[in-house]
Amino acid sequence: MFRYGLWGGLVLFKNLVLTKVFFSSARLVRAPFRIRGRRFIQFGKRLTTGTDCRLDAMPTNGQVCLELGDNIQINDSVHIAAINSVKIGNKVLIASKVFISDHNHGSYGYNDIHSSPLVPPEERELSSDPVEIGDNVWIGEFVAILPGVTIGKGAIIGTMSVVTKDIPEYSIAVGSPAKVIKKYDFEQEKWLKI
Repeated sequence: MFRYGLWGGLVLFKNLVLTKVFFSSARLVRAPFRIRGRRFIQFGKRLTTGTDCRLDAMPTNGQVCLELGDNIQINDSVHIAAINSVKIGNKVLIASKVFISDHNHGSYGYNDIHSSPLVPPEERELSSDPVEIGDNVWIGEFVAILPGVTIGKGAIIGTMSVVTKDIPEYSIAVGSPAKVIKKYDFEQEKWLKI
């Protein structure tokens, strides 16, 4: 605690106390921490967060729509929003300023009159597709994970990537849109370029 300095140590102590009062199964939740729809969120054990994180769970069916596994670390200014299903596995590391969402204002497909540019965005009908993030995934800083995406276990998503389609397990994806550039070879025990 003293590696944070006196003031940092006091803030850390305050956050530890608040964590044990409001999030007893968490390791450390740093304030400010914003939650909408807490009853629709399933928290795993030993959650750690940075400051200024935001979790929004506003299900369309009244059921749990955001599931967090065990030993997840979420860093500063992460926003996760769910209306259908966002599932994050165990031992996932999420860097700062990451956005994860299972929904959009509009669907933008053919013959979609509700997504017309003449309709104000806040009035467009919400569309959603589930998001699933496997165990042991590392998500870099400034990443956006969009609706309908599955990220396989052990994958790495590089900084500033926009994930618009599935990423296979044990791979590294980068870019906007994110593309797989490496895959782990278990026989050679190293990352190989694709």
